[in-house]
Amino acid sequence: MGLVLAAELALSGASVRVLERLAEPETSLKAQGINMPTAEALDRRGLLPAAEQVQRDVLERVGTYGRAPEPGDRRAPDARFTGHFAGMVLDPDLVDWADPDIAAHTAAAGARMVPQRELEALLAEHVAGLGVPVHRGVEVTGLHDTGDGVLVDTTDGPVRTGWLVGCDGGHSAVRRLAGIAFPGTAPELTGYQAVVDIADPEKLANGWTWSSAGAYRCGPQPGRVAIVEFDDPPADRSTPITLEDVQASLRRVSGTDVTLTALRATPTRWTDNTRQAAAYRSGRVLLAGDAAHVHPPFGGQGLNLGVGDAMNLGWKLGAVVAGWAPEGLLDTYDVERRPVGAWVMDWTRGQIAVLRGDLKSAALRGVVADLLGTRDGTTYAVRKISGVDQRVDLPGDHPLVGRHAPDLWLADGSRLADHGHGGGFLLLDRTPDGGFARLATAWAGRVTTVTDDHATPTGVLVRPDGVVAWACDTTDSAGLADALHRWTGTPVREPVG
Repeated sequence: MGLVLAAELALSGASVRVLERLAEPETSLKAQGINMPTAEALDRRGLLPAAEQVQRDVLERVGTYGRAPEPGDRRAPDARFTGHFAGMVLDPDLVDWADPDIAAHTAAAGARMVPQRELEALLAEHVAGLGVPVHRGVEVTGLHDTGDGVLVDTTDGPVRTGWLVGCDGGHSAVRRLAGIAFPGTAPELTGYQAVVDIADPEKLANGWTWSSAGAYRCGPQPGRVAIVEFDDPPADRSTPITLEDVQASLRRVSGTDVTLTALRATPTRWTDNTRQAAAYRSGRVLLAGDAAHVHPPFGGQGLNLGVGDAMNLGWKLGAVVAGWAPEGLLDTYDVERRPVGAWVMDWTRGQIAVLRGDLKSAALRGVVADLLGTRDGTTYAVRKISGVDQRVDLPGDHPLVGRHAPDLWLADGSRLADHGHGGGFLLLDRTPDGGFARLATAWAGRVTTVTDDHATPTGVLVRPDGVVAWACDTTDSAGLADALHRWTGTPVREPVG
C-alpha cells in the first residue's frame, strides 16, 4: 500500500512523493477488516487509538462479534474477531484463546474491524502529518531506469527519482513498463460486493447460502450482499456495475426473483485471477501490494499482504537512501515477502475450491466444515487468518526470532511498541547492568534502546517492520552485535563490550 510505504520512507528521512492515478479517494466496497500484523503496524506508529475508534464505529453499525474493548482497555481485550474460510464463519467459542501465539497478540485486538476505506483515510492523515505530498490524478505513462535513478513519464510531466515503487494495483502500469512478468492462474468466476436496498429481503437467507449456480451472503451490515457466480469471468471488468447487474447476479445464484431498489455504496466486481510477479525488483524499480500479487479477496488478505510488503520494504529502501544499509539488505525484501504472498495465493485458491457449487466441491466443503467445527480446526484457521503465526526465516535459535514482536509489557505499564512511533529499531534491555544498551550505543540514531526490570525475554531487537531480529533469555550478548551488523550496518562508533 502506497500510503504505508510513503510514511515509512518519510520516517527514515527519505524524500518521497506519492503519484495517485485516482483524482478522488475510492469509495467502492473492499476489505472490511485487517489482520493482527496490520493492526500492530498501526500500533507501532501511534495510530492504534484512531483505529480502535474506527472499530467502535463499525460495531455500532453492524453489531459485535463479542465484547468490544472499552476505550483505554489495552491490556486484555476480548479478541474474538475470527473471520471465515470460504464463507464458513469461524465460531469464536471454539477457538483456544489461550493458544500461545494468539494470546501473545491481543493489545491491538480492538483495531481488527477496520474497513479499507477508513484505513486509507486514517493513513492519508498520517502521511499528511509527515509532510508527504500526494499528487492525485497523475498516471505513470513511461519509465527509464538509468542505473543511478529512474526517469518517470507521467500525465503531469516527467519526474526524476532515485527509486520507483509500483503500488498501483493488479493492472500495474509500473510492473508492465518495467517488463516484469506476472505468471499465475487465469480467472474462472465472478464475484460482487454491494450494499443495496432490498424490497423483499424475506426471499433471501441470512449468512452464506450455496446453490449450483454459486453462493451468496447477506449481512452482517444491513443490505450488504456478496455474490459468487461459478461461470466465466466478465469480458470487461472495467465497465461500471449497475443495480441491474447486481440484481441479475443475485437472482441467478439465489434462484429467487428478489428485487433490489437502490445501491447504497459503490459496488465492486472481482474474479479468482491469481498471479505473482516474477520478481519484486528490477534494478531501481520495485513492486508492492497488488502490483506484486493478485488473488481472490477472501478475508481482506490482499490489503494485509500489501501493508506487510510496505512495512518490510519501507525501512530497507529508506536505509539504502540514507546510505547506511548493509550490503544485500534490499534483496531481502523479495526473499522475505515472496513466501508470504505465495501462501496467501494458495489460501485463497483453497477457498475457491471449497466454495464451488459442484458435487465434488460440496463434498469437500462438508469435510472442511467438520474440521472447522472442532477446537483444533478453528484455532488453526484463526491463527492463519489473523496472521499471528507468520514468520520470516531468519538466523537464530530463539523462538521469537523471525516472528512479529508479541505484546511486550514493561514495568512502567507501557509496551515496547509504544516506544516505536518514530520508526527505527527497538532494543529491549532487561539486563541488570544495561549491557545490551551499552553495546547498541555504537548504532546511535538507528536503534532506540528501552530498559526495563529483569524478566524474560531478557533482550529483544525488533526491526522497524515489527519482526524480531534477535532475542535471548540470558544476559549473554552473544549474537546481538552480529544481528546489529546484519540489519543496521556499520556502527557509527566502536561497539562497547
